[in-house]
Amino acid sequence: MIGIPLPPSAINDGPPVTPRPSATVLLVRGGKRWELLLMRRPGGADFAPGAYVFPGGAVHAEDAQWPDEIRAAAVREVFEEVGILLARRSGRIARDADCLAVRSMVEQGATFTDALGRRGLEPAHDRLVLFARWVTPERLSRRYDTRFFFARVPTGQVVRPQESEVTDWRWVEPQRALDDPSLTLVYATRSVLQSVAASASSSALMAKARRLRDVPVVQPRLMQTESGWEVIR
Repeated sequence: MIGIPLPPSAINDGPPVTPRPSATVLLVRGGKRWELLLMRRPGGADFAPGAYVFPGGAVHAEDAQWPDEIRAAAVREVFEEVGILLARRSGRIARDADCLAVRSMVEQGATFTDALGRRGLEPAHDRLVLFARWVTPERLSRRYDTRFFFARVPTGQVVRPQESEVTDWRWVEPQRALDDPSLTLVYATRSVLQSVAASASSSALMAKARRLRDVPVVQPRLMQTESGWEVIR
């Protein structure tokens, strides 16, 4: 497993930047033997270039149309990046045909929200299980206040990554991801994988998250070493 060094340009010497509200989703498949979806960002990406991460991103203006803009961002980003649609129509979760139809409308210029409406769909925010919150260290020039969610992949849907945002993807057991030297992982991704790797089943993992009364807030910090800046807890 390879880490990503922080370039000097990532360090902010001025007042702390306000973190952007964001969402990250751990897509889950399987039961006793369960896996998570990891995707690799392009080398020129603004955040974590070349790293394997979970789908997610910052809140956009259109997300504010919904009562919970964080969950709205989570649903939108998961669809935009890997094509999984956490939405339903009349109580029935979206099918793969819905994914294809919404993607087509978005590619033709519709917003994600408008495309859902035309298809008679609404975001299935209840399928997102909040389990953690991470706030980027103050010394970084690009900061995020990120909620982490679990969500099961709807039956019948398949991963269709956005080529401009994803260069590779894979379903992988958490411990295998941690043990794989070919996977470049940022600090948060590695730490989250470590926190869930021992779970005996995906059901137990998500049930534990649902029982949380207070979602833990992780605020790592930076420490300068001989080899450069390192993130620590």
